[in-house]
Amino acid sequence: MEANELLKKVRKIDIKTRGLSQNIFAGEYHTAFKGRGMTFSEVREYQYGDDVRDIDWNVTARHNHPYVKVYEEERELTVMLLIDMSRSRLFGAVGEEKREMIAEIAATLAYSAIANNDKIGVIFFSDKIEKFIPPKKGKKHILLIIRELLDFTPESPGTDIGITLRYFTDALKKRCTTFLISDFIDSHDYSRQLQVACNKHDIIAIQVYDKRDTSLPDVGLMRVMDLETGGTRWINTSSKRTRQAFDKWWYERQQIMVERLSKCRVDHASIATDEDFAKSLMALFKNRGVR
Repeated sequence: MEANELLKKVRKIDIKTRGLSQNIFAGEYHTAFKGRGMTFSEVREYQYGDDVRDIDWNVTARHNHPYVKVYEEERELTVMLLIDMSRSRLFGAVGEEKREMIAEIAATLAYSAIANNDKIGVIFFSDKIEKFIPPKKGKKHILLIIRELLDFTPESPGTDIGITLRYFTDALKKRCTTFLISDFIDSHDYSRQLQVACNKHDIIAIQVYDKRDTSLPDVGLMRVMDLETGGTRWINTSSKRTRQAFDKWWYERQQIMVERLSKCRVDHASIATDEDFAKSLMALFKNRGVR
């Protein structure tokens, strides 16, 4: 991408997403994510009504009287964005390309984090780790992230969410609030890696999809390509059986994704490229705020 064109796109997405973050998400973000982490503060004698799970058994044994651990909220969070850079994100038949919406969602979340004095970091992934941007604060850091979102070229076309989650779990030792942003077109089973990551971090999944991912139009003979493998084939979209088989494939794939996320208690949202993603994120934030 030419430097002038990139600068214009960075400026455009900067203005749009900064405004969304400031005017819409600030309160909801704070309610949903601020202070979710807890750090040990002190011990004190057990009082009626205290959670027995907080009893410090070592101190209790020394004093022959129950003592409990007291925690305080961490007022600063580390927010990580795990962003799918596989070639399937380049698809866009209804609305904008998936990569454009992914960039806007990621930038909005980044501004929401910075507005709440949180650090923000990014892992770009395909079927390998493409790039890791360590968590930092500040406007310059966000602009760097936006530039990379728009201009970064991955080395590999495929998708492997499991590899990404494993790397993320090993790389980030401190508990993070983490957004996994992808179209979730992945043939690998990432259930185990997701469970391990969820035991350590607070993970939220955001699926970005094109409505043409979900169903075939009735337009006759069509040549289609798998963007991640490069394979092509001709299909007859006038065949009702073919369209029904495609609908079934999409439905079953979605069910598998939802089952994996729900089993690990991962909050998630699915957003089409022609939808207002702000409404979906607001609903996601509100649901977390009332749990």
